[in-house]
Amino acid sequence: MSIHPHIISLSLSAFIYSTLLLSTPHKKKTQKMGNSLISLLPIFHLLVLLGSSSVNANWPPSPGYWPSSKVGSLSFYKGFRNLWGPQHQRMDQNALTIWLDKTSGSGFKSVKPFRSGYFGANIKLQPGYTAGVITSLYLSNSEAHPGFHDEVDIEFLGTTFGKPYTLQTNVYIRGSGDGKIIGREMKFRLWFDPTSGFHHYAILWSPREIIFLVDDIPIRRYPKKSAATFPLRPMWLYGSIWDASSWATEDGKYKADYKYQPFTAKYTNFKAMGCTAYSSARCHPLSASPYRSGGLTRKQYQAMRWVQTHNMVYNYCKDYKRDHSLTPECWR
Repeated sequence: MSIHPHIISLSLSAFIYSTLLLSTPHKKKTQKMGNSLISLLPIFHLLVLLGSSSVNANWPPSPGYWPSSKVGSLSFYKGFRNLWGPQHQRMDQNALTIWLDKTSGSGFKSVKPFRSGYFGANIKLQPGYTAGVITSLYLSNSEAHPGFHDEVDIEFLGTTFGKPYTLQTNVYIRGSGDGKIIGREMKFRLWFDPTSGFHHYAILWSPREIIFLVDDIPIRRYPKKSAATFPLRPMWLYGSIWDASSWATEDGKYKADYKYQPFTAKYTNFKAMGCTAYSSARCHPLSASPYRSGGLTRKQYQAMRWVQTHNMVYNYCKDYKRDHSLTPECWR
């Protein structure tokens, strides 16, 4: 459990004050207590600093900018439609629940295609045994370009008892996700429990870059280095839950076990805003930072580096078993 430094500070203040109050004789109590407090201030500040350092060691630094606050929420019924498994979807107090059992999973799709924008949702995952199960939020044009599609993924890889979820980010370009798979995966272990509450996950896609964010903290930036390694065709926003037992958990070692069904995922606070496929050429792409031209601020880069140092568990560019002639962005 994480405790905010301000809470530590207040708790220490209360402890010191109550200790002195009880240990000081009633006569001249106020004067003696004041002198004692002054003498203890250096120790008090040291304890607060130590407490703050301990807390901050387990949590990314502030990015200093929150792009999700610049994008309004979207009603599910206004912005999306069911794609498959309608009997496995339920709306309850503005939250969508989708689930997987032996009969089916479920998925949804945005009404509009986009050529750039901010796409996110608050998601809460199921605890316990979820091996083999994928919960996702992603951009794709697979229906418009079957066998030769583009895709940008946020995927939660199900897990076994006592082990954390893995968040996988991925980018496919012009069929690299069809036939012979050429993935561009980066995987992370989150710094919080994604089953204990809702957290915001988002993709910022512009003509220059793709930025993946968790609670407004950038965790990955995928810049456009060439047209051949960057998705440029319009895509739709999707969400789904499905059985990927062949690869999802420890390369398929653990499969979906339907004695734990149904496997559920909850989505709310949908956001999908940007230049649609029908927008004029004057439509300006959104940015993940205060800079209209895109990119990240120094504080955002610091937060991203912290996450990649402490929480990244796989980077395709550093996988020596991969043929990096197929992923030239790794060395250009």
